[in-house]
Amino acid sequence: MRAWQMQDAKARLSEVVKTARQQGPQDISVHGKTVAVLVSKEDFDRMSGRHLSLPAFIAASPLAEAAGEFELPPRLKDTPKTEDW
Repeated sequence: MRAWQMQDAKARLSEVVKTARQQGPQDISVHGKTVAVLVSKEDFDRMSGRHLSLPAFIAASPLAEAAGEFELPPRLKDTPKTEDW
């Protein structure tokens, strides 16, 4: 991971973005201290889990084993009653 000074990152934003897409996350620092990390959209989606469907997200969850033990009760075949107002 390459570190960029904030002023350099601002001046060379296109290069920072290109490097993030090709080589991975890029540190951005102020006075030698990392204050931000620039990541590609693909890396962000992967890290945030936005690309997963709901069943895939649940399966990837640390609670997946507990969810596997849970069973929904069978659905009722009766139709709900309607009220006449």
